[in-house]
Amino acid sequence: MKGQTMTILLTIPALMAAAFLAFALWVRLAPHDPAVWHVDPAATPDPASPNFARRTVESPLPPNAVRAHIDRAARAEGATLLAGDEMHFTYVARTRLMRYPDLVSFRLIPVDGGGTRLMALSRARFGHSDMGVNAARLDRWLAGV
Repeated sequence: MKGQTMTILLTIPALMAAAFLAFALWVRLAPHDPAVWHVDPAATPDPASPNFARRTVESPLPPNAVRAHIDRAARAEGATLLAGDEMHFTYVARTRLMRYPDLVSFRLIPVDGGGTRLMALSRARFGHSDMGVNAARLDRWLAGV
């Protein structure tokens, strides 16, 4: 009986660790379908869970300069472009510790006088709460536009 108890006590933590590792690998390797995740922030409703952030910014810079600024900021943090063109694009960014994927979509609209109206939506793919990560990311990426 003592041997069986010891086996159970060792098996349960090992199974829990294996399940955690499998989930962590799946989160890191799961593909992101552009048809699902490349959305227009101007037309997309808020996600059901609170793990997202939105920003609308008026910039005096022309759209190509705003696009270049966002691209530099995104790539500096290791984000990769998922889909898009010069005026509507989506990046895959990852959280620092667990490397969970977040999807960050932008829409640029030229305004009279050469400026740009920028709309952004950053949302977590997995989980329920992002502890402010998406809002902080948008604030960093959009600083100076």
